[in-house]
Amino acid sequence: MRLRTLAPLLLLGGLTISGPDVHAGPRGNDGPRLGDSRSNQLLSPEANEIAVDEMLGGHLDMNLEFVDHQGNEVQLGDYFDGKRPVLVTLNYFRCPTLCNLQLNGLTRTLDDFAWTAGDQYRIVTVSIDPREDAELARNKRATHIEALGRGEVDWNFLTGDALQVRMLAAQLGIGYAYDTEQDQYAHPAVLMFISPDGKVARYLYGLEYNANDVKFALMEAAEGRVGTTVDKIILSCFHYDASLGEYGPFAMGMMRLGGAFMVLIVGIPLAIVWRRERRLRVSNLEARA
Repeated sequence: MRLRTLAPLLLLGGLTISGPDVHAGPRGNDGPRLGDSRSNQLLSPEANEIAVDEMLGGHLDMNLEFVDHQGNEVQLGDYFDGKRPVLVTLNYFRCPTLCNLQLNGLTRTLDDFAWTAGDQYRIVTVSIDPREDAELARNKRATHIEALGRGEVDWNFLTGDALQVRMLAAQLGIGYAYDTEQDQYAHPAVLMFISPDGKVARYLYGLEYNANDVKFALMEAAEGRVGTTVDKIILSCFHYDASLGEYGPFAMGMMRLGGAFMVLIVGIPLAIVWRRERRLRVSNLEARA
């Protein structure tokens, strides 16, 4: 299913946006959106091309070819093992301003995150600038790995030629554009969560991310392959709210959880009383015998 979602919060490098505050992710009709006349007056022609066309349920081409941060030729499928979900971002490594904010925000979230990349999930960051090379990818990766402070983790930084990157972006539904005058890229700030077999499962928007939102999105993408039983019970009480771009409590799930607690609260005392009475009856029978 294809869900058309415009992402007003853009990573524009040094491109400036003036005017009203614009928030990340989907929103209602109360603010400027890309494609609206009000928005067009605020953004450069390149930025007006930016949007996210959510390709939920679509499968990525595992044969797309890239170069990793160590200079090795790889395919996208090398990062999908059929067991762990993959968190994907599209950025570029020489971005002077806002692109760094997204990766810095993700790094801070991962620092607060109980899971470590490589255990329950993997991360792949792909440069949208075909001029960037493995050295730039390696240096950018080293910066974030050091900031994360968990030693060597499974966060891969890739570069590729323009066609391969465009094909990946199209399969993810990500629009981006190059501004020749300022030599910078405009693209949306979004995390994409892909199932272990390469199916697009969830999008999260913004420059800062809630650790629980990332955890729930990974669990959704993993289709039950990661997370404890308690995690899965909690997830059943939350659903993704596209209007907010985050997970919110789901009424039916909360009712189910509340019902389960009520069963425990009422059932445990009853079980204790029942066992006590049973022991008493057994004792009486033995005494009569």
